[in-house]
Amino acid sequence: MEELFRHQPGVVSTRVGYSGGDIPHATYRNHGTHAESIEILYDPDQTDFRTLLEFFFQIHDPSTKNRQGKNIGTSYRSAIFYTTDQQKHIAEDTIADVNASGLWPGKVVTELTPAGDFWETAPEYRDYLHKHPHGYTCHFPRPGWKLPDDRARLGGRRVAAAVRQGAGRGLPDPAWTDLAG
Repeated sequence: MEELFRHQPGVVSTRVGYSGGDIPHATYRNHGTHAESIEILYDPDQTDFRTLLEFFFQIHDPSTKNRQGKNIGTSYRSAIFYTTDQQKHIAEDTIADVNASGLWPGKVVTELTPAGDFWETAPEYRDYLHKHPHGYTCHFPRPGWKLPDDRARLGGRRVAAAVRQGAGRGLPDPAWTDLAG
């Protein structure tokens, strides 16, 4: 997922790690109930939170609970870790639009929760799809899972996504949020 987000207009940097769980200093071998996440820093003059959320929903299945592809467990849940009330409302609106569209295989089960600590993963677990270009079959752009362009765009500052790929979440304040999937 990290590699896919890196190529989106306005994305400045990404980090993979763990968020949304119960263990401090989470690692690949010991991350408890954390979701594998991605932290995305972006330029709000080039993209917005809504656009990143829509891409997030396009590249993973938000309708399966605690699962992405063959990977099963809470580490693989779809989640958005928001940092502001505005982000929460944008995420709620985006989820409602995804559900109303009928384009996805089921209703969105993505967890929506306030952002907490983010623990970056070790270097050997970063850049997975860059190192293994065909390493995942569950994270890819799905042309049929794209919302129509006829709705209003909403602004945002920060995003991060969590999914079984090697992590990510959170950015330094004035520019981040979290997604997990």
